[in-house]
Amino acid sequence: MTLFNIITTADLADPVNFTFFLGAMAMTAAAAFFFLSIPLVDGKWKNSILVSGLICGIAAVHYYYMKDAALSGGVTTEIRYIDWILTVPLMCVEFYLILKVAGATTKHLSQLIWLSLGMLVTGYFGEVGALGISAQLWGFLSGACYFAIAYMIYFGELGKLAKSAGGAVEKAHKGLTLFVLIGWAIYPIGYMIGTGDGQWYSFMQAISIDMDVVYNIGDAINKIGFGLVVYAAAVAKK
Repeated sequence: MTLFNIITTADLADPVNFTFFLGAMAMTAAAAFFFLSIPLVDGKWKNSILVSGLICGIAAVHYYYMKDAALSGGVTTEIRYIDWILTVPLMCVEFYLILKVAGATTKHLSQLIWLSLGMLVTGYFGEVGALGISAQLWGFLSGACYFAIAYMIYFGELGKLAKSAGGAVEKAHKGLTLFVLIGWAIYPIGYMIGTGDGQWYSFMQAISIDMDVVYNIGDAINKIGFGLVVYAAAVAKK
C-alpha cells in the first residue's frame, strides 16, 4: 500500500470512489498529525492524543481496502463494520480518558463500549438482513443503544462529572458530546438510504446519494473532529 497507488487508482469522477479516496488521505494525514503532536502536549493529554491517532490510522487502513472493494464492484459493508468495531469503542475511550480526572471509572468505560458494540452489531445485522428480522427493527435496537450513549454523556453521570471538572475538561467533553449528538446522527441517514426497501422509511431511497458517500462524510467529520477537539483542549492556554 503506497500513497502513489492510492492516488493513481482513485476514480475521482465517481462520488463514491472520490469520498473513499478523500477519506483515506484525510485519515492518513490526521493520524500523522496526532501522532506527531504527542510530544508537544502535557502528559495528562498524551493518551487521548494517542487514541485520536489510532482512530484515524485504523480508519485510513480500512478506507484503503474499502476503496479497492468499491473500485472492483465489491461490497464494503464488512470492511466498514470491522473499522467501526475497532474505532467507535476507541471514541468512547476518549470520554473516559478526558473525564478520568473528574472521577470517571472503568465501569463508565465498559458501559460505553458495550453500548457502542450493541449499536454496531445490530446496525450490521440490519444492513445484511440477519435472522430474517426487518432492517427497521434492527435499526430501532441500534438507535436505542445510541440514545443510551447520548444520555450517559449528556444527562447522565458523565455529563455531571464534566460539569464538576470545569475548564478544559468540560470544554473538551462538550465538544465530543456535540459530535455524538449531531455528527453521529449522519449515520442513520446512510442506514435508511441503504436499507429502505420495503421499510416505512422507503422514501429515503429517493435521495440520490449512495449510502457509502453518507458514511464516508460522517467518518471524516466525526473521527477527525473528535481528535481535533481533544487536541484543542490539550494545547489550550490555562
